[in-house]
Amino acid sequence: MNDFYSVEDVAELLGLHVKTVRGYVRDGKLKAVRIGKQYRIARAEVEAFTGGGVSVGPARVEVSAVVQVDGVGARDADRLVTGVLAAASAWSGGPRPLWVQAVREEERSALRFVVMGPPRRVSEVLALVDDLTGGVK
Repeated sequence: MNDFYSVEDVAELLGLHVKTVRGYVRDGKLKAVRIGKQYRIARAEVEAFTGGGVSVGPARVEVSAVVQVDGVGARDADRLVTGVLAAASAWSGGPRPLWVQAVREEERSALRFVVMGPPRRVSEVLALVDDLTGGVK
């Protein structure tokens, strides 16, 4: 069982922004240990901070999604794949990895992304694909 969490883990667990959790740590509201450039927060500290109201057990939530982009030429497909995979690589740090696979169907001028990982990270990939393909906001 994991007895220590990163700031990112605690933020996701509590539904807060990472900067908010870092602020709690800096203000002394949430006790943490600094190891190198990163904070580690004990499971007991998270439970004390939340009053024991949030379970920090071994439960894992993962989401999978398939995104198909039709009518995309080879050049635009390369641009999309590069952008999405680079972002996914940057977001996949930590104990809960993000997995993204791109499949190009040249005969149909289509591109498909298969995405699996934590809900927040998967939603970020979906938003990025929407932004890169000119989706409506």
